[in-house]
Amino acid sequence: MAHKDRKTRKMRGTRTHGFGNTQKHRGAGSRGGRGMAGSKKHKWMHISKFFPGYFGRSGFKRPQCQVDDKVIINISDLDENVDSLVKSGFLKKDKDSYSANLTEHGVDKLLGTGKASHKFILTVGECSEKARQKIEEAGGKVVLPEAAAKEGKPEHSDTDD
Repeated sequence: MAHKDRKTRKMRGTRTHGFGNTQKHRGAGSRGGRGMAGSKKHKWMHISKFFPGYFGRSGFKRPQCQVDDKVIINISDLDENVDSLVKSGFLKKDKDSYSANLTEHGVDKLLGTGKASHKFILTVGECSEKARQKIEEAGGKVVLPEAAAKEGKPEHSDTDD
């Protein structure tokens, strides 16, 4: 409110400044208490109209032992930044392909957003099916640690000799 429009400026010289009885504009009683006083009683309609959801809780918070934040990377992130990733040492340039061990760089999962226009040979902990298809269509390969471990071990036979 502009200072020139205030009632105190206009009503100088009057006893009650336009508020009727002297008690009507004294203390916080004329506004029903200070701050949020009366918000569950006489100011409830105002609170429920202008501050919906002020009281109570919503949702829940998962225990930290169950929260698993995975570091992900998309094919588009690799494909669009090939040159800078080679310079930084994230990717290694072979003859016609680019290779990287994503798990050593802290990446947990490879996702399939984007287009693979280069040949990538990637080692990663997890990979979506679409990402694997796109990499293999471009002539590349995705190596998962479980698959590498299975290939290295001989198969167990159940027959007793």
